[in-house]
Amino acid sequence: MSPDQFLQRLQKAPPAPVYLFLGPEVYQLSACRRALVDKVLAPEDRENGLSRHDLEETTLAAVLDDARSLSLFAPNRVVWVSGAESALPRGRAASDDENAAAADLSAYLKYPNTPGCVLVFEASRYDFEGEDRAKIERVQKFYAAIPEVVELRPYTLESARRLAQDLAKGAGLEIGLSEIGLLVESLASDASRIANEIEKLRLYTGGTRKVTADDILRLVPNAQASTIFALVGALGRGDRKRSLDSLDTLLREGEYLPLALTFLATQFRLAMAAREAGLKTSQQIQAHFTKQGIRIWRDRAEQVQQTVSAFPNEKLARAIQKVFWADKALRDTRPDDRVVMEELVLSLTS
Repeated sequence: MSPDQFLQRLQKAPPAPVYLFLGPEVYQLSACRRALVDKVLAPEDRENGLSRHDLEETTLAAVLDDARSLSLFAPNRVVWVSGAESALPRGRAASDDENAAAADLSAYLKYPNTPGCVLVFEASRYDFEGEDRAKIERVQKFYAAIPEVVELRPYTLESARRLAQDLAKGAGLEIGLSEIGLLVESLASDASRIANEIEKLRLYTGGTRKVTADDILRLVPNAQASTIFALVGALGRGDRKRSLDSLDTLLREGEYLPLALTFLATQFRLAMAAREAGLKTSQQIQAHFTKQGIRIWRDRAEQVQQTVSAFPNEKLARAIQKVFWADKALRDTRPDDRVVMEELVLSLTS
């Protein structure tokens, strides 16, 4: 089930005796944990009723023994177990102790005989995609006997934007869609960081004025996306000084230059595709790429439209070619990344 489904069920019914929280999304995990503790434990019982364990430091058998124990000081209990991945057998064969622990878990799940106790296993080390996929499938298999599994998948760009809008509205923060887009992209859709930065912006503006892009650049770490776009704009105008200033800003802020170059390449290719399709407005660009399965937001579509306007066809083609060679140079036996990028700027503003 999703975190939203978990929270909805928790509002309508008593919690299940055992849960597995699976996945790396910390913001949703924190929300679910708060809701579960609020549901099970009265405020005066939380000091004695909430137990924490880490399977990197203790055994599964010891955790289950604790879950079976009655508390003398709290009528209900929440036993929260982090590092659930550490219980998995290691090597080709599990030890006798590990086999016994797995059997003990199955026995507990069949007869969770401690009334008022909710046992939660948290496995947040692995992601659902990429190299972690096989590892998280092993975790799922080991804990397959647990019927209530909450999948904490990372936010998509779309869901992160919705979250940012909801948080901003709740904080009474006046912020436009373009600024929301800049904030979310700057923070790589990290929900916890989005929540933290929105609170910082609320305190900074005092709720008395609209948040600007400059506010985000000033307060939000790693908000280089707009600086990279400023570089694109300066290159389009042939403004060498502003282009080099933007590049210098990226370097001072610790931007990984191959990643910045990837952003430039994507921007130029989208602009070329928009020009070849005869797209004139940001609305047309957004609709066209969405239809092609490339989801872009209105502010990004506006950036693409501005790049199309700034770069004549021949200059845009040359920019794509120059970016290709710069990317190749960055992959050579460790050149000076700054020199490669400065040469790119000089070639595109000559």
